[in-house]
Amino acid sequence: MDDVPHFPESLDIQAEAPAEPAPFSSLVPAIIGACLMMQTLSATVIVNALPTMARSLHEDPVRLNTAITVYLLAAGIVLPISGWVADRFGARKIFVLAIIAYALSNAVCGFAQNLAELLIARMAEGAAGAMLLPVGRLVLLRATPKHNLVQAMSVLTMPALLGPVLGPPIGGAIITYASWRWIFFLNLPIAAVGVALVLRFIPHVKGEEPRPLDWTGLALTGLGMAGVVYGFENLGRPAIPVWIQASMMIGGAACLAAFAWHAGRTRYPIVDLSLLKVQTFRASVVGGAFMRVGMGATPFLLALLLQVAFGLTALQAGLMTFASAAAAIVMKTAAPPILRRLGFKQTLSVNAVIVALTFMAYALFTPATPHWLIYVVLLSGGFFRSLQFTSLNGMAFADLDQPRMSRASTLSTMGQQLSLSIGIGLAAMLLRLFRGAGPLSAAAVGPAFIVVGAITLISALFFVTLPRDAGSALNGGPPRRSVG
Repeated sequence: MDDVPHFPESLDIQAEAPAEPAPFSSLVPAIIGACLMMQTLSATVIVNALPTMARSLHEDPVRLNTAITVYLLAAGIVLPISGWVADRFGARKIFVLAIIAYALSNAVCGFAQNLAELLIARMAEGAAGAMLLPVGRLVLLRATPKHNLVQAMSVLTMPALLGPVLGPPIGGAIITYASWRWIFFLNLPIAAVGVALVLRFIPHVKGEEPRPLDWTGLALTGLGMAGVVYGFENLGRPAIPVWIQASMMIGGAACLAAFAWHAGRTRYPIVDLSLLKVQTFRASVVGGAFMRVGMGATPFLLALLLQVAFGLTALQAGLMTFASAAAAIVMKTAAPPILRRLGFKQTLSVNAVIVALTFMAYALFTPATPHWLIYVVLLSGGFFRSLQFTSLNGMAFADLDQPRMSRASTLSTMGQQLSLSIGIGLAAMLLRLFRGAGPLSAAAVGPAFIVVGAITLISALFFVTLPRDAGSALNGGPPRRSVG
């Protein structure tokens, strides 16, 4: 729970056409990033609020992680169709509708009176959020020269990163001194300003003619991800019999396997798996998945460690996690020169080990650990994770041509959402495993961070096998033509 179009002379609503690459401008990625800030703000605020929300709704804090899982699950189900919808109806129109739907579903979350109502609203929020990132990224990919792509994505994520920076302290203050329900109303003014800016400055970008919709593939991917994610998230939960959990996972895996077979035999699959033959794209999506599992698990584990195990208030915990997000913003300006000097292979390989070690370092935190030391570790972790994800998001599209960008954006975002969902489920499963029948304590959360770090370390295996010139097109060199 884990990217600047050419302005036509006329913005007439009838004149949608593919955008032509234009000189780099920071305006459009900044606007798109500001809209994406709603997602990051919501994600960081709700993680910090889970313990308080659990008490209000009379639920176990570990069980309430379902509110995060259903969001990611709904997003994963809707994501496959996002590229087709953007091509069919126009990127700007879909982007505006997604902003409005996302804000309204946030408001419904704020009025929820029980867990069931909250989960329904979160599913609607996830479905709307599924359209924001891939559609916004499509505008950028189709209009930005590859040698400017890393810079454009850094600009795009700058305002989006304000969510993690502002979310913990603002959300912590709201939770500590007011009702948790107000955390869901924060996005309403952001959405209103975002819609106005998009309508004023972002042109219509329709792209290529939409292909026939693969209904069979859409059903198989939706059922597959629903079964795998929900089955995995409920592992070890006493309320659900083991045979149901196993059936969900096996059924979901069977649907995904059936889609893989179907995709190789249909002309226009909803998800183009042939893109995974491109080594840089495969390393970014598959290798990056192990990294994003850690990113999905860590915020949830950290919130429980600081608030439930250490007894800190939501505001105190929020101010601590503020360090990690603030470091991520600093890294966004440092990433392009680092990648130009070291290259993608060396940066990703070495940094994967550093990120894994920072996750494991969280297991060493105890109630007696000086707060300044926790700040330093969180600051370091946020810095290096930001570098890793900036590198991964750029390299994914280094060796792809424009006609495949839409499908690549959809598949890449699907992988991100699925990985984050698995990370959330993994965190809850590990806590149930290490916690036993006793109360939640640092002794239960610490081993979970060790496991998460070990899984993150697996991603390095995908990066050390990359060729030395991987991602060279993003540094001004020619794109690599080899695949496999």
